[in-house]
Amino acid sequence: MSDRAVPWMPDLCQMSRLATMLGLAELAVVVIALAPSSGHWSWQHFVLASGLALWLALSVSTLLCVAGKRLAGWPPRLGFVVAVALAALVAAIGAAIVHALLVSVRSNTELAEFWRFTGGSAAIMALLTALALRYFYVIDRWRAQVGASSRAEADALQARIRPHFLFNSMNTIAGLIPRDAALAERTVLDLSDLFRAAVGAGRDDSTLAEEVQLAEQYLAIESLRLGDRLRVAWQRGGDLPWALPMPRLLLQPLLENAVLHGVSRLPVGGTIDIALSADARTLQLRIDNDAPPPADAHGAQHAQHNIAHRLAHAFGPKARMHAGWREGRYRCEVDIPLPAVLPARKGG
Repeated sequence: MSDRAVPWMPDLCQMSRLATMLGLAELAVVVIALAPSSGHWSWQHFVLASGLALWLALSVSTLLCVAGKRLAGWPPRLGFVVAVALAALVAAIGAAIVHALLVSVRSNTELAEFWRFTGGSAAIMALLTALALRYFYVIDRWRAQVGASSRAEADALQARIRPHFLFNSMNTIAGLIPRDAALAERTVLDLSDLFRAAVGAGRDDSTLAEEVQLAEQYLAIESLRLGDRLRVAWQRGGDLPWALPMPRLLLQPLLENAVLHGVSRLPVGGTIDIALSADARTLQLRIDNDAPPPADAHGAQHAQHNIAHRLAHAFGPKARMHAGWREGRYRCEVDIPLPAVLPARKGG
C-alpha cells in the first residue's frame, strides 16, 4: 500500500483522539511536576497547570479538527509544519491570556517570566501536537493495511471457492436435469447466490441471517452430492441478532471444511451439528462434525486463519475462534461480541 492511500492529516474530530490529546497534555504536566528541577509542587499548582494544559489541548484539537480537511489538501511536509505552528500559536495566545490574569493578581511578575511562560507552553504544545499527529498517522496507516490485508484474504478465499466447488456442483446439476428439473433449477439459484456472495467477499458486509441462508444453500447442494452420507442438525437459539453486520462468507467456509475434511472422507459419512446462541454480550457459533483422524489439515487451517483474521479486523480483539478435537469429533467455535445497541432484527 502506498503512503498516498492514507491522508497525512489525521481526523482529530473523533472523540477517542480528542481524549488522547487531553491525555498527552496531562501526561506532560505529570512529567514536569515530577522533574527534579521543577521544585516542590503543591496540589494547587498541579490543578492549575492541569487546567491550563487541558484547555490548550482542547483548543488545539478543536482548531485542527476544523482546519483538518483544508490542511489535508496541502503537501504533507508543509501541512505538518503549519499544523504544528498553529498549535504553538494557540498555546502561546492561551498562555499569554493566563499570564495576563496572573499579572492582574500578582503585580511582581517579571517580563522574562512572560516569555518563558508563553514560549515554554507553545514549545511543549507544538511537541505534543507533532507526536500526536505522527502517532495518529501511523495508526491510520496500520488500519488501512489491515483492511487491505483482510480484503486480499477475502479475495483469496473467493478464488479458492470458485474452482473447488463449481465442478462438483455443475456435475450434480447436470445429473438432476433429466430427473428433477425443478430441483435442478433451485440448485442453480443456490449456486448463483453462493458465487454472488463470493464475488462480494471483502467488499461489502453481510448479516447473520444472510450468512445462515448461504450456509443452508451450500449444505443443500452438498447434500445432493453426498446423499445420506451427509446429515445436518441445526440448533438455533430463541433470540438471535439476525441483523448483526458480519463479514461476508464467514460461516460457509467453516462448513466447507467440515464437509471436505470431515464427512466426505468417511465411508459412511457423518453428521454436522451447527449451534447458534446469543446472550447480552456475545454471539456464539459452534460447528461439530464427524471426521477421520487428523492427517493433513493444512487446507482447513488456512481457511480458519483467514476467518480469524477477518473476525479480528471486523470485531476487534474480543472476537475469538477456536478449533480442535473434542470427544472424537472436530469442533470449531466462534465468539463474536455484540454491540450495545443491536440493529433491528430480521427473520432468520
